[in-house]
This record gives sequence, structure tokens and C-alpha cells, in this order.
Amino acid sequence: MPVAIQHYMLLQRNLIYTGITRGRELVILVGTKKALAIGVQNDKTRKRYTYLKYRLMQS
Repeated sequence: MPVAIQHYMLLQRNLIYTGITRGRELVILVGTKKALAIGVQNDKTRKRYTYLKYRLMQS
């Protein structure tokens, strides 16, 4: 799972938690300790416009 400062909008505690807990046998974090620390400290969630519901209905 990439954890990079360049993608600071994705450095959110809930997204890191989801990425780690979805791994069944092994999770590898690629990035810096600083980026991980920023993500773990960031408990603010943002609205994500993924249109997932719409895309699932199209299938």
C-alpha cells in the first residue's frame, strides 16, 4: 500500500486503517515513516465523490 506525502489528500487515518485491515495475509506499506505519521494523526475525513453506487447500477 503506497503511503506517500505527494498524495497528502489520501493520508487519512480511516483510509490507512481500511487498507491495512483488508489485507488477508500480508500488507506491505511503501513510503516514509513521516507520511504514515501524518496519516495516522489525521482523523479528519473528506467527502469522496466516487460515484460507486452509479457505477454498480450500470453493471
